[in-house]
Amino acid sequence: MLRLQKYLAQCGVASRRKAEELIAEGRVRVNGKRVTTPGTKIDPAKDRVQVGRKILKPEKPGVILLNKPRGVVTTKSDPGGRRTVADYLDRRHASYVPAGRLDYDSSGLVVLTNDGELAARLTHPRYGIKRVYELRVRGVVSEKTVNRIKKGVRLSDGLARADIEILRNDGKSTWLRATLTVGKNRIVRRLMEKLGHPVVKLKRISHGPFKLGRLRVGEIQKLKQREYLKFKNALLGE
Repeated sequence: MLRLQKYLAQCGVASRRKAEELIAEGRVRVNGKRVTTPGTKIDPAKDRVQVGRKILKPEKPGVILLNKPRGVVTTKSDPGGRRTVADYLDRRHASYVPAGRLDYDSSGLVVLTNDGELAARLTHPRYGIKRVYELRVRGVVSEKTVNRIKKGVRLSDGLARADIEILRNDGKSTWLRATLTVGKNRIVRRLMEKLGHPVVKLKRISHGPFKLGRLRVGEIQKLKQREYLKFKNALLGE
């Protein structure tokens, strides 16, 4: 069961707040009957919902890839008025939500989906889905430090480890590629800070089977249905 205003939002009719107004104004019908009480619950699989003469149908499940710029919050709304990933989606994709977070100061791949099963597989720690980052840190990172990261570093919320590859350094900074299987808050930044190599720049280039590829900063790509199903089946082992 789903609240009517949430269903309207998922169908791209309006935001939840605007959907509540449409309901209160008597412009929404469920199975032919006018509904004026926001919070009314419906079964999308059985109930027929219409706004005016238009019968609503939720968007098919799928995946959208976003190359998130720095300075954007990986949520659908922000009380502080900062830009969010929702600013890069149109109304048709109102049901899509981020599968996990990418911190405000970082850029790169964010996977958005309206498939709850897929989102859970991408984000739950027990599945160990890999996330790959490219980053630049201050100072020259030694092989000793790399080995320490691979073995694990104790942070305030537990042991953190990553596979680290040194790409290059210029004597003042080091470029790295880091692969992790957990998505704790700002974990890469906290890990490198603990070791005395603060992150200067951080970009996520892949999350599970999804790759950033040539997607430009601020650009989105909606996967074709066959691509979405291929990736989902690969993740679920079907």
